[in-house]
Amino acid sequence: MRKKILFIGAVLMALATTTLHANKQNVLDLKHCLTDSAIIYPHSFETDSQKLLENWYVKNYTSVGDSYKNTNDVEVTDEVIIERLQQMPTIIEMPFNDVVKSYINRYTKYGRAQLSAMLGLSHYYMPIFEQALEAQGLPLELKYLPVIESALDPNAVSTSGAAGLWQFILVAAKGVGLEVNSLIDERRDPYLSSEKAAGLLKDLYQIYGDWHLAIAAYNCGPGNVNKAIRRASGNDENAVYDFWSIYQYLPKETRGYVPAFIAANYVMTYYKEHNIAPVLATKPLVTDTVLISNRIHLQQISDVLDIPMNELRILNPQFRADMIPGTASRQYTLVLPSQQIQAYIISEDQIINRNKEKYKHREVVQPGGDASELFVYDAEGNIVVSNIVGDNQSQEDKQSAEDMNYINQKVAEKSGQAGKMITHKVKAGETLSSIAKMYGVDPLEIKEQNHLRRSAVRTGQQLRITAKILPEGGDYQVLQTEAKKVSTQQVTQASAKKKETTSTSAKQKSKSNTKKKSSAKTTHKVKSGESLAKIASKYGVTVNELKKANNLKGNTIHPGDKLKVPSKKKSKSRKRKR
Repeated sequence: MRKKILFIGAVLMALATTTLHANKQNVLDLKHCLTDSAIIYPHSFETDSQKLLENWYVKNYTSVGDSYKNTNDVEVTDEVIIERLQQMPTIIEMPFNDVVKSYINRYTKYGRAQLSAMLGLSHYYMPIFEQALEAQGLPLELKYLPVIESALDPNAVSTSGAAGLWQFILVAAKGVGLEVNSLIDERRDPYLSSEKAAGLLKDLYQIYGDWHLAIAAYNCGPGNVNKAIRRASGNDENAVYDFWSIYQYLPKETRGYVPAFIAANYVMTYYKEHNIAPVLATKPLVTDTVLISNRIHLQQISDVLDIPMNELRILNPQFRADMIPGTASRQYTLVLPSQQIQAYIISEDQIINRNKEKYKHREVVQPGGDASELFVYDAEGNIVVSNIVGDNQSQEDKQSAEDMNYINQKVAEKSGQAGKMITHKVKAGETLSSIAKMYGVDPLEIKEQNHLRRSAVRTGQQLRITAKILPEGGDYQVLQTEAKKVSTQQVTQASAKKKETTSTSAKQKSKSNTKKKSSAKTTHKVKSGESLAKIASKYGVTVNELKKANNLKGNTIHPGDKLKVPSKKKSKSRKRKR
C-alpha cells in the first residue's frame, strides 16, 4: 500500500513538472508563433510619402532612386527572414512571428516610397541618434525607434498631441526638461529630444531589465505595462514575464510597437534585398552650432547669410514661429552648415539690425491722451466714469451718446432691472467690447467679474454681468417701446439742464479769466514736438503755473493748441545782513 502511494506521488510530481515545463516552453515559444488579426499600425505608417520625398534635405542633398516604383518586392521565406534577423549585430532580441512579418510586408510591399525617403533622411538623423544613445551606453539599434515613431519627420504630430522625432507628449516632454511654448518646441529639436529620449529609455530599462518591456513602456507608459504584468501573473508574485507573454493584456496600439521596432531594424538593414533603391548622399551636410542670446528671426539670418529658409527650418525645427527668443539669461542653440558658422559670428550685429523694426516687440506703449485721466474711480476702486472718447468724435455725437445713456438708465430704473446680475452666452462674432456696450458696462468690469486674464472670449462661453442697461432678446428683454415711453420732455429737460450747467460754468470761467488777464499777457501756439515742460522753460514759468493758467488737469497738449502764458513773477530780493 505504501509503495502504491509513493508511486502515485511520483507520477503526480512528474506530471506537474511536465506541465510546468510545457507552460514555460509555451511562454518562450509565444514570441515565435504569435499571431494577431487585429493589428493597429503606428501613426507613422500614415505619413505622406510624397511629403517626405519632397523634404528639402532629400531634394538637395540626396539622389532618390525610383526603382521602388518599377520593381516589385522580392518574396522571401520565413526561414530567410529569421536567419537575417539573427545575423544582425544587436543586443536586443529580434524574434520572428506573424505580427513581425506583417510589419515587414507593410514596409517592403506597401510603403516602399516611404522607406526610400526615410533612408535618405537617415543619412542626417542617424548619427545624431547614435551619438545620444552612445553617450548613455545604450544599444545602437534603438536608433530605429524614430522610424516607427515619426517616420523621421521632426514636425510629425500624432492624434494624441505627441510631437517630434521621438514623439513626446506635452506632459512627458516637460517632465524630462524640454521647453514647449508658442515660440519654442524642443520636442522637435533632433539633438535635445534624442538626448532626453535616450535618458528616458535608460531609466525604463533599469526598471524592467528587459529591452522589449522598456520599449513598450516608452510607448504606453510604465503604468500600462505594470498593469499588464499584474493581470498576466495573477496571484503568482514570483512569475517572470516578458513582452510576449503579456502581449494580450497591453493596449492594442502597444501590442504592435515591439514587432514594428523589429521590422524597422530589418527593413533599414535589408532594404536592398527587397529592391528598394539605396539613397545616396550627393553632398555631405556637415553642421555646427552657435548659441543665440538675442531675439532674431530666421529670415534675418537667411537674408544676410544667403541661406534658404527651408534649410534653416530643416536644421532648426524647434523654432516653431521662425523666431529665436534669445535673451541674456536664456540662450538657444542654432544649427547651421559648418561653413556658415564663422560668417554668422562675424555678421551677428548686421543680422540683428536687419529689418529690426519689422520683427521687434514693443516694450512700452502709451495710450492716446493722458493715461491718468482715462478713468475716474470711487473710494472702493470701482470705475465710475470712463473718459475714453475718440479724438475725432464731434460734440453732437458726444451729446447724442449722453442722451442715449440717460434714456437707457431711465428705462432700466423703470423696469426695476438696474444692476441685475445676468448670464450672457457669447455668440459668434461677439467681442468683450461689444458685449460690454450691449449691457452698458465697462469691459474691465466683465473681466474682473469673470476672472478673465485676457480680453478674448470664445463662442459659447458664459459670462456673468451686472447689467446697467438691458438689450433686446433673452429672458430680461427690454423692448424699444419702453425707451420710447420715456418722454421727450425728460430728455429735453436733461439736455437743457446740462446746457445751463455748461453755460454757468462758462460764465464763471469767463469772469475768472477776466481777472487773470493782467497776469496772462502772452499766448503761445503749440508746435509739433513741444511739451508743457519745454514751453514753461521757454517763458521762465513752471509747468504748474502754465497748467493753472489754462485749466489743464493733465500734461497732454496737441499741436495747434493756444496756451496762455502767465507773466513771470518778480522775485523779491532780500538784503543779506552783514
